Amino acid sequence: MKSASMVRAVAAAGLALGLAACSTSGGGSFGSGARSGSSIYIAALQGGIVSRTGAELSRSDLQRALEAEYRALEAAPGGQPISWQRGDVRGEVVAAAPYQVGQQNCRQLTHKVFSDGREVLARGAACRNPSGTWTPLT
Repeated sequence: MKSASMVRAVAAAGLALGLAACSTSGGGSFGSGARSGSSIYIAALQGGIVSRTGAELSRSDLQRALEAEYRALEAAPGGQPISWQRGDVRGEVVAAAPYQVGQQNCRQLTHKVFSDGREVLARGAACRNPSGTWTPLT
């Protein structure tokens, strides 16, 4: 009898841990609160790789571009494009497979911006901090 209740307790604890892991995973939590809860993550990108394109973006376009960079870094499989668009301005971010530098996960990425009939491209890399933010490498 004692062992059956212990098995149930262990199973319940395992289920609780599994559910907690699902609710706090990096990719899932970003999507729904992207505009309201991600300001710390976007600020940590320090203008992101998109700033290296030289494209003149409105504040709204820059926000979309940085959100796409964060989503690509945090959750996208290597090589999968993450797109953003507002009107005639659009972009595409592609992160490579993650790699380790010391204790940090890092990823290389490219960001293409299409505006005024031109395409501009920037390449860079970013590493994930213990806080969950990403810092671009210079």
